Amino acid sequence: MVRMFQRGMAENVVWAGVGLLLALSVQACSSKKPFQYPADHERIQMIDQAVEALREAYQEKNISAFRSLLQPDQSLDRLRGEVQADFEAFETIRLEFKIERMVIEGSDADVYVHWQGVWKKKGEEIGARQRGSARLQWTGSTSPLLRGVQGDLPFGMTIKQTLSESFPSQPVLR
Repeated sequence: MVRMFQRGMAENVVWAGVGLLLALSVQACSSKKPFQYPADHERIQMIDQAVEALREAYQEKNISAFRSLLQPDQSLDRLRGEVQADFEAFETIRLEFKIERMVIEGSDADVYVHWQGVWKKKGEEIGARQRGSARLQWTGSTSPLLRGVQGDLPFGMTIKQTLSESFPSQPVLR
C-alpha cells in the first residue's frame, strides 16, 4: 500500500509538472504581441487606394485623373488611347474591382484583380456586361504609378466590342 501511495504520489508530481509547464508556455505565448509591420501595411493601403482611384477615374470618365495614375512611359500609350476611345464611345461605365492578391517586391507591386462591369452607349438600356481577370503592375513606394498591365483588361472595351461584332460566333459544323 505504501508503494502504491508512493507511485500515485510520483504520478501526481509528474502530472503537476506537466501542468505547470503547459501553463507557463501558454502564458509565455499569450504575452507575446503579434508582429506588426506598419510600413508594409501603409504600402498595401496606398496600393489599394491607387487601384481604387484608377477604377473611379475610369468609371467617371476622368481622363486627366486616369492618366495621372500612369507612369509616363510609351509602353502605356496604347492603354491611354483605348481608354480615351472608351470614354468617347460609352455614355456610362460601371466597373467593380476585387483584389485577389498583391505581390510586392521592392518598389514594384503586382495586383491581381477580378473585375466586372457594364458599358452603355447612349440610348442603350442594358449595355454590354463583361468580366475578367487582370494583372496591374505598379511602381513607386510613396505614390504608386501604373507601369504595366496584363490579362483580360476592362479597358479598351470599344475595341473588344468591335472585334466581337466583326467576328460573330459561328455554329460548330459537325
